[in-house]
Amino acid sequence: MLDAEQNPVTQVVGCGSGLPDWVPQEARHYIEHTERGDTIRALARRGGCAPSTVMRQVRKIEQKRDDPLVDEALNSLRRVVPPVSGKTPLQSKEMSPMSELSPFQTVEDTPPDDATIEREARRVLRRLSEPGACLAVAQNMDKAVVVRDLPDGRTTRTAVLDRPIAQALALKDWIVAGKGGKITRYTITSAGRAALRQFTAADEMARAGFSDVASTFEEAPAWVGRDEDDEATKGRIRYQAVESPVMVLARRRDKSGEAFLTAELVSAAERLREDFELAQIGGAQDWEACLIGGRAQTAEAQVGYGPEAAKTRVAAALADLGPGLGDVALRCCCYLEGMEQAEQRMGWSARSGKIVLRIALQRLKRHYDCAGYNNLIG
Repeated sequence: MLDAEQNPVTQVVGCGSGLPDWVPQEARHYIEHTERGDTIRALARRGGCAPSTVMRQVRKIEQKRDDPLVDEALNSLRRVVPPVSGKTPLQSKEMSPMSELSPFQTVEDTPPDDATIEREARRVLRRLSEPGACLAVAQNMDKAVVVRDLPDGRTTRTAVLDRPIAQALALKDWIVAGKGGKITRYTITSAGRAALRQFTAADEMARAGFSDVASTFEEAPAWVGRDEDDEATKGRIRYQAVESPVMVLARRRDKSGEAFLTAELVSAAERLREDFELAQIGGAQDWEACLIGGRAQTAEAQVGYGPEAAKTRVAAALADLGPGLGDVALRCCCYLEGMEQAEQRMGWSARSGKIVLRIALQRLKRHYDCAGYNNLIG
């Protein structure tokens, strides 16, 4: 069993602190000391450690207050800490006062719960672990985005997340900020990669039968009419793959020396994968039904960042592609199946799958251009 310091999600809950379990112990001590007025010695007795340990934890958080996401996270968390009668906050001369609320924050905002942090961390850390990926945060924007540099020098967006989720990742030391400015870029840390490995191991154990209930986000969708009992199917879906087959093909060149997949086609594939992952948050879906015909949805139904809007966009894209093209796009862009495996599953000849995939992505790009994708989600 992992103790509270080792577990990537669960932390020891302070005595009546009112803070979510995901809050790291050093941040918990910092808030309880500065907001509740608990002394260093009292926190040490409660936590079963030396006062010097608590002091180092408090100073560590104070030094991280220059990070905008960390500062915003502390401002949000302090509002859920119940006051203690007879005590006043112990702001020392070395500690900065809590900042004012950011323009997009309100006093009614509450920190995300533990289940939301665990679910979103799986998705975001996986995208940040990809080569050339970083999380970008701009001032006065309520969303953060994960972007990735492509081989041709262009940048594509691979994920969108609420700003409180980004704040939690920064507070937990899973991401670290680079140089500041109008846009602050964060990269995944070694602690973030370790947390992702633990999430991945837990999901693998759940699928292997070591847990009663597997995570909804990682649950494999139903494939009606497929060979669901064969060995290939059991290990087919692996969302933890570091790089998608599309990105592998994007680095290849054709006979003329041109990129096999253009940046526009790669961007279309990443759009589909982003929506697919968001849609899976709402539960496993039967995407097979979308390939054989689905009901057209209005443009309004496709607007937004939530799971339902993402599900509608994926269903519309797959319905437009249809069987064959939709199959290969779903397998390679969403399920991250390799080309050889997809060719075997589809019964195609060797080295033909990449040609079909390129045709599918060309059709997918046309679908997004006609649907006004950027306008729908912006």
